[in-house]
Amino acid sequence: MSTILLIISALYALMTLILWWGWRRIPYAQTTPTTDGPLISVVIPVRNEADNLPHLLADLARQTYTRFEVIVADDSSTDTTVAVVQALLNDLPYTLHLLPLPNEKTGAPKKRAIAESIRIAQGELILTTDGDCRVGPDWVRSFAAYYRQHHPRMMTGPVTFTDSSMKPGWTDDISPNERSSANRVFGQLQTVEFSSLIGSGAATLALNNPTMCNGANLCYEKRVFEEVNGFAGIDHVASGDDELLMHKIARRYPGGVQFVKNRGAIVQTAPHSSWAAFYQQRKRWASKWRAYESWHPSALAVFVFVSNAAPVLAVLGGTAGAIVWPTVLLIIGLKTIPEFIFLRAILRFLQKPQAVWWIPATQLVYPFYVLLFGLAAQQKGFTWKGRSLK
Repeated sequence: MSTILLIISALYALMTLILWWGWRRIPYAQTTPTTDGPLISVVIPVRNEADNLPHLLADLARQTYTRFEVIVADDSSTDTTVAVVQALLNDLPYTLHLLPLPNEKTGAPKKRAIAESIRIAQGELILTTDGDCRVGPDWVRSFAAYYRQHHPRMMTGPVTFTDSSMKPGWTDDISPNERSSANRVFGQLQTVEFSSLIGSGAATLALNNPTMCNGANLCYEKRVFEEVNGFAGIDHVASGDDELLMHKIARRYPGGVQFVKNRGAIVQTAPHSSWAAFYQQRKRWASKWRAYESWHPSALAVFVFVSNAAPVLAVLGGTAGAIVWPTVLLIIGLKTIPEFIFLRAILRFLQKPQAVWWIPATQLVYPFYVLLFGLAAQQKGFTWKGRSLK
């Protein structure tokens, strides 16, 4: 067994170093001054974001690139989201459209919101984000400038978590100090874990093998969305408005999907405040694996699952006396050292140097996390925005 675990761990180390090399070969994108670039339609699908959306709309009012419109597609919110948007319609320096959607039963509400927004969008480019996100002043300009320079069909962007305290949701029997401490620890662990997804998605794009992206920071040509028939064929999956669409576009335009490696393009969002919310989100993301047409993302997911099981099995084997401890330490080192090198590079780009110190703690729990969600992905059903979806 030790030989098999060593081989798996060595292959994982090689893969991680290849991802690190892929990340390093992505050139930094220049945010050049642009005033005559493409008209961009910023699409924001929302549901119950009355507390968060005003901050994002205010961020958009401070953009250094002004050739854009904003479409807020409200998916039958039960809070005051619609009223909040209506109150701001005439107070912002850009064109803001409110698109209320009927409360119809659908298995992919976010896809419906985006597709309906694109129907009325006037922009050449569609730039999507979420209602609970925050963007810097050069966000729109970063994509406009990159598009003028390279003309890709789709651009994926970096996403990370804010450093502020997380949203409320903890029980009342936790003291403020305990809550703050727990928030920080959980938030830092999520920041490290999420950076691995962003970095892996960017690196595999650089290696011409698209795997992952995030709909909180995604830009594509409107005409290309229409050419690939939008979400047709993948609209039965609740998630996948980002990755599954990216795979459709990449198949039609090989090399046409690129990562915008520019700090001005970074989108930030708050980490989850509870394990339950975190679990439901990751389970929702995992639900799209069954819809992958290419075997590469699925094979990568299986390989990551097996590789994270290797150190757990090695420690169990060492404890049982089946594997000598020097071999156990070698297996652990083959996984953790290349991971640290890769994650440190991503976190530094995302301007999260403090999170680098949390990499070892994340590595300690990550094998169990991967095993948990690898098994959870086999079960259908999850909760999203107060709805039960499949």
